[in-house]
Amino acid sequence: MSRAALLVLADGRFPAGGHAHSGGAEAAVRAGRVTGAASLADFCRGRLHTSGLVAAALAAAAASGADPAELDAAADARTPSPALRSAARRLGRQLTRAGRATWPSAELDDLARRFPKGAHQPVVLGLLARAAGLGPEDAAYCAAYESVSGPASATVRLLSLDPFDATAVLARLTPELDRVADRAVEAARRVPEEGTDALPRASAPLLEIGAEAHAAQQVRLFAS
Repeated sequence: MSRAALLVLADGRFPAGGHAHSGGAEAAVRAGRVTGAASLADFCRGRLHTSGLVAAALAAAAASGADPAELDAAADARTPSPALRSAARRLGRQLTRAGRATWPSAELDDLARRFPKGAHQPVVLGLLARAAGLGPEDAAYCAAYESVSGPASATVRLLSLDPFDATAVLARLTPELDRVADRAVEAARRVPEEGTDALPRASAPLLEIGAEAHAAQQVRLFAS
């Protein structure tokens, strides 16, 4: 196993399309819930422990070899917002393309055939981690980190926030990232016996509502 592969996969420059999405930050800025570094920290913490935890567990389960179709259905059930489901599938389709070019894999080829419009991004991420020789813990860390790094990066653009301040927010969240990744991996370990019901079902209603409001906006900087 090459842990350097994790650095490539988690790098914001990996061509997976994430740069076009704010992870709900644009809607939160527009609604006045994120106005600076302190409120960004609150937003990222909330996202990490809800949608971030769910994504990390789905990715860890996929990296463990769970059925991608069952995981994708579980992801759908945990994503009430049609706008968020659509965004997750668009990101999944782009990540599948990037993954097949970077770490060719029969599993990714099969996923592309089964989900021509894209599987949920965390499911793809887990399979891509497998293709890169990484394990469930690596997939969980990558998903958890993406859940906060995307909004932090987007807020720099949305509010002209000092990049040092945004990075400091991420640095202070690292102990919580560890805990979320551990919880995600533990849940993924129970999937073979308990099925996808073992995966977290943490919800974030404001993210769901914000996603629908954002999708209705005629002028926006980010796709979601």
